[in-house]
Amino acid sequence: MRKNDYLERVLNARVYDVAVETPLELAPALSARLHNRLLLKREDMQPVFSFKLRGAYNKMANLPPAVLKRGVIAASAGNHAQGVALAAQRLGCTATIVMPVTTPQIKIAAVKARGGRVVLHGDSYDEAYTRAREIERRRRLTFVHPYDDPDVIAGQGTIAMEILHQHGQPIDAIFVAIGGGGLISGIAAYVKRLRPEIKVIGVQPEDANAMYRSLKEGRRVKLAHVGLFADGVAVKQVGRETFRLCRELVDDVILVDTDAMCAAIKDVFEDTRAVLEPAGGLAVAGAKAFVERSGVRGRTLVAVACGANMNFDRLRFVAEEAELGEKREAILAVTIPERPGSFREFCALVGARNITEFNYRYADPRRAHVFVGIQVQNRGETERLIRKLRRRGLKTLDFSDNELAKLHIRHTVGGHAPAVENEILYRFEFPERPGALMNFLAAMSRGWNISLFHYRNHGADYGRVLVGMQVPKQDNSKFQAFLARVGYPCREETRNPAYRIFLG
Repeated sequence: MRKNDYLERVLNARVYDVAVETPLELAPALSARLHNRLLLKREDMQPVFSFKLRGAYNKMANLPPAVLKRGVIAASAGNHAQGVALAAQRLGCTATIVMPVTTPQIKIAAVKARGGRVVLHGDSYDEAYTRAREIERRRRLTFVHPYDDPDVIAGQGTIAMEILHQHGQPIDAIFVAIGGGGLISGIAAYVKRLRPEIKVIGVQPEDANAMYRSLKEGRRVKLAHVGLFADGVAVKQVGRETFRLCRELVDDVILVDTDAMCAAIKDVFEDTRAVLEPAGGLAVAGAKAFVERSGVRGRTLVAVACGANMNFDRLRFVAEEAELGEKREAILAVTIPERPGSFREFCALVGARNITEFNYRYADPRRAHVFVGIQVQNRGETERLIRKLRRRGLKTLDFSDNELAKLHIRHTVGGHAPAVENEILYRFEFPERPGALMNFLAAMSRGWNISLFHYRNHGADYGRVLVGMQVPKQDNSKFQAFLARVGYPCREETRNPAYRIFLG
C-alpha cells in the first residue's frame, strides 16, 4: 500500500473492533438560529467519549504480533491515553501512558480502569512526550503517536467515510477541530478524493493556533506558549505529515476564543443534552463563526463533536462565559455620581433588562465606579445601551471582551490602594499542582512585595492567577529575568483600563 494513498488506508482501517459508527444528527435549535442546516457528528458517543480510539486502535492492530507483544507507549493528558489503553486491552498487550503530573485524577483513573500503566512526569505534554520517547528506547516499546502517523490519520479518516455514507445529499462544509492535525488530515484526505467540492475547514483556539500559523507561514511553527482551556488541542507544533496534508487539502482554518467555545458547548447541550469538552465544541464554534462572517443561508454544514471528556469542576466557568460568547451578557464599567439616588437613576436607564452582577465600592466624594453585568439579546443591544448611558453623562466602557475583567476584576472589585507604589500587574497560568505557588515565591526578589493576589479554580489543569507586585523601575531587568526563570505563561495588565478604574 502506498503511503500517500489515504483513501485505501481509510477503507482498510481496522477501527470497529472498538469504535462504533456514531450518529450524524441535526441540531434543530442551532440550525434555526443560524438559518443553515447544521449536522453534528457525535464522536462524543464513542466508548471513551472521543474519536481518539479510532486512530490508536488502527495503529496498534497493524503492528506485527512480536512487536505488539513487547507493548506500546504513548504520551497524553487525556483522550489519546484512553484510546490507547482500550486498544491495548482489546488486543491483549501492555500499554504505558506518560501523563503530565497536572493531569486531573479523573483522567488518570480512566486510563488505569482500562488496564493502562500510568507514569506521571512533567508539567506539560512536551515534557511527558520526551519522557515517553526515553522509555520507548530503553524498553523497546512501540510509540503510538497521537496524530503524526499514517495509520492514526487513516483511523480518524473513517469518520469522513461515515459522514458521506450517512448523508448522501450535498454537504457544503465540514468543520473539524485541529490540535496536531490528525483528525482533520484523515477527514480531508478521504473527503477530497471522493467529494472535492466539500470544503474542509479547521478550527483552532486563538491561543493554540499552531496549524493556523504554520499554514500562514508555509512552515511548521512551534508556539512558545499554548492556551490550555481546550486541552484536547493544546499542541505547540503540528506533525510533519499532518502539516503536509493540511497544506494540500484543507480549505481554511478559523480561530475562535474561549467565550465562543463555551457558547458552543451550551448550544450543543440545549440541542442534545450532551456536555462536550472545550475541544469538542470547537467545530461548532467554528461553524457559527463561519456563518456570521460569510452570511451564508440555507447551506448544509457538518461539525465534528470530537469529545466529551469534560471535568465537572470546569462547568462553572463554562456557564459563566457562555452568555458572553453568545453576546447575551454585557460587562460594563460605568462611572456614576457619588450622591444619593444615583444608583436608582442608573437602574432606571438600564430599564427592564436583568442585572446579572453589580460590584461597587466607594472611591472618592465625587464619583463611583461600578462593575455591572447586564443581560442583553445581542451585541447591537449592548451598543445601544452604552450610547444611552453616555448621552446621560455616564462614562461607560465595554469590558465584554476584556479577559482581565472577566476572569479577575469581577471577583476583586474592592477599591484603590493609593499607598501602593511601583505596582505592576500580571496574569499568570500556574500549573495546578502542589508547590506551584512556592516555586513562584521562591524565585521572587526579597525586595518585591506582593500587593494583590487573586486565584480562582476553573476546573482545569492550570490555574489563572492575577498578581500585583511592587517592583521599582530600576529592577525591570531583574524582573524580566524572574519571569523567564519561573517559566509560567503570563501577560502584563498594568495598563488595562479595568485595572486602572477599579484597582490601580
